[in-house]
Amino acid sequence: MKITVKLFATLRDFGPKYSEIEIKEGSKLYDVIKHFKIPDDFPLIRLVNGDFANNDYELKDGDIVSLFPPIAGG
Repeated sequence: MKITVKLFATLRDFGPKYSEIEIKEGSKLYDVIKHFKIPDDFPLIRLVNGDFANNDYELKDGDIVSLFPPIAGG
């Protein structure tokens, strides 16, 4: 199945800003994070189709995964 992955800000060090990747049925969000070799201890905000998701979210064909570093400002 095919999903779209968007990496924002400093996460672009791990891959392109936008990519479509093929994954196996039953893949979890964690599998995508590992695909891009993002370290386990890297702080992430994870969205799937615009909604917050955790690492064990099971992805579906056509999902859009957006990964952000935490953002702070003042």
